[in-house]
Amino acid sequence: MNTETNTDNNEEEQSKLYALIGAADKLREMVDRFYDLMELEPEFAGIRALHPTPMDGSRDKLFWFLSGWMGGPNLYIEQFGHPRLRARHLPYAIASSERDQWLRCMAWAMQDVGIAEELQQHLMQSFYQTADWMRNKPG
Repeated sequence: MNTETNTDNNEEEQSKLYALIGAADKLREMVDRFYDLMELEPEFAGIRALHPTPMDGSRDKLFWFLSGWMGGPNLYIEQFGHPRLRARHLPYAIASSERDQWLRCMAWAMQDVGIAEELQQHLMQSFYQTADWMRNKPG
């Protein structure tokens, strides 16, 4: 198996996500719904407590990050450089509970804004890998 070809295919697939999701407008709608749910639903109180008030900066940063991650404009990198996700999240206690709340909130947001089911499943696999990697405390 040619690893270089697999990497190229993965990068090509990743770059298509931005168009598949509906570009900036749909991505912004999804991110805003994610943070709205975080503020509205008691089941997300654990992850809500990890965010500042107001959450406008958090909303923007996630939108900017996901834009570049999905193959759209690299808005986050243009403003802040490499995301260093794990390092940026180390100050916050993240266990399985916080990981699961984040994933549930994102799944709900994607459903609410009408992301195609196949795309939701694909994104949730990637989101799970990243969210699991963010865990930095037992439990």
